[in-house]
Amino acid sequence: MVVGTLVTTVLMAALLVGVMAALTRVENWRSYAPTVGGGGTVSETTHEKPGGIVRWLTTVDHKDIGILYGAFAVLAFAWGGVAVVLMRFELLFPAEDFIGANLYNGLLTTHGITMLFLFGTPILAAFSNYFIPLLIGADDMAFPRINAIAFWLLPPAALLIWGGLIGAPFLEGVEPAQTAWTMYAPLSVEQTNPGVDLMLLGLHLSGVAATMGAINFIATIFTERGEDVTWANLDIFSWTVLVQSGQILFAFPLLGSALVMLLLDRNLGTTFFTTDGGGPLLWQHLFWFFGHPEVYILVLPPMGLISYILPKFTGRKLFGFKFVVYSTLALGVLSFGVWAHHMFATGMDPRLRASFMAVSIAIAIPSAVKTFNWMATMWNGSLRLTAPFLFCVGFVANFIIGGVTGVFEAAIPVDLILHDTYHVVAHFHYVIMGGIAFAVFAGIYYWFPLYTGRWYQRSLAKWHFWLTMLGTNVTFFPMVLLGYAGMPRRYATYAVTAGPVDLFTLLHQLATLGVVLLVVGQLIFLWNIVQSWLEGPRVTDRDPWDLAETDQYTREFAWFADEKLPALTDGGEEE
Repeated sequence: MVVGTLVTTVLMAALLVGVMAALTRVENWRSYAPTVGGGGTVSETTHEKPGGIVRWLTTVDHKDIGILYGAFAVLAFAWGGVAVVLMRFELLFPAEDFIGANLYNGLLTTHGITMLFLFGTPILAAFSNYFIPLLIGADDMAFPRINAIAFWLLPPAALLIWGGLIGAPFLEGVEPAQTAWTMYAPLSVEQTNPGVDLMLLGLHLSGVAATMGAINFIATIFTERGEDVTWANLDIFSWTVLVQSGQILFAFPLLGSALVMLLLDRNLGTTFFTTDGGGPLLWQHLFWFFGHPEVYILVLPPMGLISYILPKFTGRKLFGFKFVVYSTLALGVLSFGVWAHHMFATGMDPRLRASFMAVSIAIAIPSAVKTFNWMATMWNGSLRLTAPFLFCVGFVANFIIGGVTGVFEAAIPVDLILHDTYHVVAHFHYVIMGGIAFAVFAGIYYWFPLYTGRWYQRSLAKWHFWLTMLGTNVTFFPMVLLGYAGMPRRYATYAVTAGPVDLFTLLHQLATLGVVLLVVGQLIFLWNIVQSWLEGPRVTDRDPWDLAETDQYTREFAWFADEKLPALTDGGEEE
């Protein structure tokens, strides 16, 4: 196991060194130098961009890197989606008769880690990279080349995370990691499988990439803002990305340290998390000190997207802007004080447990502030039922369900009953799929005219929304009921329940039907985006969403009108 892991690591390192050596020889690399006169901005490019694949391999343009992040995240989303479809069909019937328990556990692990680390964080980085410099009046990110390096760490990280699944058919002794995404000890220590080591190395690499990106966003927002952009009028999306980046600086290095300790336990005989050393609960404390802020790392920028996009289609500005900012700051701080609510069933001191329960319930207040502000923004507004607006409303509806189920789980007596059941799966996915993905779709449709210069098919976009909304609730609401019925999560099979109706089988079949609806919806989305990007009608209006009518014409569309639209309306392509 150790030899195989070391060989793979050396080969991956050699590949990265080779890629970096090749890139240093490429001409027309963008060159940046500080401008005279302060402000911290960077100069324009000194060379034209190269064409073809060389452009994408060597670019340090924040817009290009945003598109690269988006393409990578969509591929990761597809990988994680295929995994969950296979798992759902295994659960159609109680018998273990489709993919088997071992592959089920491997897919469960890769699905969770892929969606959190390879889809969730990168897709938000896609929006942040493309739009934050435009929103704050900066020429580019503060450190453009570090920005590019942060992205190019992700593909090798993905290959390492998926290494067990990819290598299993070809390499003897290599299997998919079967630790679940939480990697609880002692299982993660004692599982003799090089796929686990590859996954841990990939996670560490993705954490380095996220930390580099966070430092860049903080530096950019602090130092690269235009002269007319102050803390008072900084847009809400940039506020949420700033708080998210601060969370990443505190959370991801801790995860990296814990992963290194876990690798040492597995390969060098240390005893950080073994039963005769530091103990498995030490891993849980370290992991969840990262893991619960990670939920808000993933959800804060989507909240920013909703707060930014929703008012554009209500005819009103965001209600209570300052309170939305304050609640964002509160979530960033409180998210580090609730981690042990994942551990209520471990037997910790009841006094300590009660304090975590209090903070876990209190953290619902800032989220409730945002929810009521969104509803107040829509109240008596002039609503336009566009695809971005529909996805914003879907986010609010799903987030309410996810939030209410989370408040129940924060109560110790309830959590002791629902812990490690499908109720937890439903709560988490209402926030992740029902919330984050909906905000992402809202952002993609809202800014589609800007980054493509074309319009999407609006009827297909609405089909995408309704299938996704229906599929999300048909998938995850039965899981709420499964949790109350006592169905444990992470099992490839289950018992037949007594009575006139086999409740477990019926609810699992409903959830699988919901996944089928979700898949159909995402295929429509993919077709719409690709076909419209290639052949959609060109945008010819400086204000494609008619934002000026409600005094909400924002900086990024001004950039579009001044820089990109002239070339498009002349029949050319963007340089």
